[in-house]
Amino acid sequence: MHKLLYELKATMAFVERHFNLAKRYLGWEIVDLVYILVNGLTIVLIGVGGGPQQMLYLAAGALLWEFLSVLFHEVSESVSWERWEGTIEYTFMAPIRRATHLFGMCFYAVIYGSIRTIFVLGGMALFFKFDLSQANLFGALVVLFCSSISFIGLGFMAAVLPLMSPEKGSQATHIFQAIVLLVSGVYYEVSVLPAWLQPFSVISPATYTLRAARAALLDGASLADIWPDLRILLLIGILLIPLGLKVFSIGERYAMKTGKLKRNG
Repeated sequence: MHKLLYELKATMAFVERHFNLAKRYLGWEIVDLVYILVNGLTIVLIGVGGGPQQMLYLAAGALLWEFLSVLFHEVSESVSWERWEGTIEYTFMAPIRRATHLFGMCFYAVIYGSIRTIFVLGGMALFFKFDLSQANLFGALVVLFCSSISFIGLGFMAAVLPLMSPEKGSQATHIFQAIVLLVSGVYYEVSVLPAWLQPFSVISPATYTLRAARAALLDGASLADIWPDLRILLLIGILLIPLGLKVFSIGERYAMKTGKLKRNG
């Protein structure tokens, strides 16, 4: 019990540290929030000609992707943040489990991503009137919870890239994120993708997240209706989290042996 409490306190310490970092770079945070709000409004305006349903379809895609991309980005960039702050050696040598460190990042990312998404949603509500009277909001929240597990696993796997390559690893995580955006049908149906790209959408957890969440928000689908997609999301998460931790552990040992842990380039 004492050991569990110690790990829990360590997890919350990472959450607190990253909120302190966000306050330190508050100016950049404000710029980023303004950008994502304007970007979301622009995307919804594209659907004005298609009517309220098309606008809600695009708004759902923008909001869901904002949350998922923040979750993936914050976890995958955890190593880059440590290098930027000059704390990477202290963090990796601290007497805590690596899982505690990474799950602390995940918890922060979920809270931070939720705050950003609520901000964008509030901004959209000032400009557009969406009819959510038939929406299953609880079902949409359940979808987000299930998809968070999957994206945390993806983030663990992507976080190893800056360990393996201090020069190009961080850029590679953005490429990975862009590919997920392309094949997952965030702003369009997957069926419009070229035939050779469509199989990639099957292995992207974002595809099932968007399909299930839109069904809940636009059609009022029940949990039973979206259960097939939820089941796939949970299965992907159950597979990816332990796999991601294992991959990160291998990458950490490699970085320490080759002297890449501290390097910035």
